[in-house]
Amino acid sequence: MRTQSLVTADGLALACDQQVPEPSPAGSTGRPAVLLAHGFGQTRQSWSATQRRLAAAGHRSLAFDMRGHGASDCNPPQRVYEATQFVADIQRAADALPPGAVLVGASMGGLTGLMAQAQRPRFSALVLVDVTPHWEAAGSERIQRFMGAHPDGFADYDAAADAIARFLPHRRERKRPEQLRHLLRTRHGRLHWHWDPRLLTEFVAGSEALQADVAAATACIDVPVLLISGGRSDLVSDRTVADFLARVPHARHECLPDATHMVAGDDNDAFTEVLLRHLGAQSFSLPASAPDHGAVP
Repeated sequence: MRTQSLVTADGLALACDQQVPEPSPAGSTGRPAVLLAHGFGQTRQSWSATQRRLAAAGHRSLAFDMRGHGASDCNPPQRVYEATQFVADIQRAADALPPGAVLVGASMGGLTGLMAQAQRPRFSALVLVDVTPHWEAAGSERIQRFMGAHPDGFADYDAAADAIARFLPHRRERKRPEQLRHLLRTRHGRLHWHWDPRLLTEFVAGSEALQADVAAATACIDVPVLLISGGRSDLVSDRTVADFLARVPHARHECLPDATHMVAGDDNDAFTEVLLRHLGAQSFSLPASAPDHGAVP
């Protein structure tokens, strides 16, 4: 795993982890690279286990912290967060991989990745993780309430772990301090979430208006698409899945029945098994003659 930095079109540094198979498994020539884009409030570390298994299967992968998240730069005070910036950042990250990469995008990463593909096709396939062009308002509101519930931060890691346990009561394992360090930052003697709080008011609060733009973008998608949804998700439902499949008839859908909106975190093994199975299918494969342009600069 190599931790590196990408510079966006507007000069921000995005932290990224690239994993390259070494040595390459026999027969792995031509396997597509994978770009992993996390959801709002997450970091690139949410893909760490998946990246290790992708490497074992012969896939190069790149996961990055979106602007305003984790170790990546935040927008300067005078620059409002907008969807177009996240779309451009995904395109920048895609340019750091060989042609024909597959995008795996969770929630916000899937929405902005789908828009990026519609504007400037770069991916050979899309894997959307519990995200559809239209989503359930109740689930979105629940997430926003959680993200905005602790403006003064936490006194210690135990308090943060308590908050996460209340938000994800189905998770049996309580978060340990070492699992929380990349999610929290110390400011003025207290622990705060790693993401820029301006994101809530400048981007997330107005994200409902994006639904029409994302729905329109689906008309431009002519590459293989896989939707992996959580059977217990309150953001994606049977209704929103049916709407998506009507818009993208060639898309395939798999549901993990016990997962919530946090699909990859709820059952990473099951999620990664589905991902690897589809990456191994002929329709998701990169031709063996495709060039390999080396590591991320």
